[in-house]
Amino acid sequence: MTTLLSQLSGRVWIFAGDPDPEAVMPCVAVVADDAGSTVVDAGQSPAHARLVQAAMAQAGLPAARRLVYTHHHWDHTWGACAWEVEEIVCHETGAALLSAEARRPWSHEYLRREMAANPRLVPSFKARARAMNSWEDFAVRPPTRTFAERLHLPGGIELRHVGGNHAPDSTVVAIPDSSVMLLGDCFYPPPFHLREPGPAGDEIDLPQITALVAERFDWYVDSHSSPWRPPSP
Repeated sequence: MTTLLSQLSGRVWIFAGDPDPEAVMPCVAVVADDAGSTVVDAGQSPAHARLVQAAMAQAGLPAARRLVYTHHHWDHTWGACAWEVEEIVCHETGAALLSAEARRPWSHEYLRREMAANPRLVPSFKARARAMNSWEDFAVRPPTRTFAERLHLPGGIELRHVGGNHAPDSTVVAIPDSSVMLLGDCFYPPPFHLREPGPAGDEIDLPQITALVAERFDWYVDSHSSPWRPPSP
């Protein structure tokens, strides 16, 4: 897999995810700021996070100051323990969910036991096993800061809670000065490997997200597709 950090628009850079759905490796966004970059989603493993960090350094971007989780799922949060940041931000619903995940005895043996007990976990847990070469120093990191409906962060970044069927804490991240909206997985139709081909915009079925697309940002980014532009009016 070739992974690249590329400038999408203005201050927003995208580290592309893995197109192989079995890898469950989403994209990671970086909002560059001289005061310290904001990284949106932590990566699905410490190794993934370190790839993003190396790419940021190579591109000359400021080091990360904060992490924002679009939601609590493992592929967006398990890289957090490899980041040195001042704060981790997510919706308040995600805090309890991540605290519960942090108490689980994660290991390859634990993954095997859970898959044997519940075959429905196999796709997700196989991807976790594939992502984690080592569990040394691994920890699920709950947020240090939460919000309820909206939160404005330094650097003109706006977080909005949208919820939805995929995850109750789903959050979108708007960067108006770069005309980019980061959607996370808020309309991600499970299971991902059965997703129909076509523009990501065609799959938006939540009224809240449809309204966001109507705001006419230049770029929309969901976590498992290439960045896309809204349809012409």
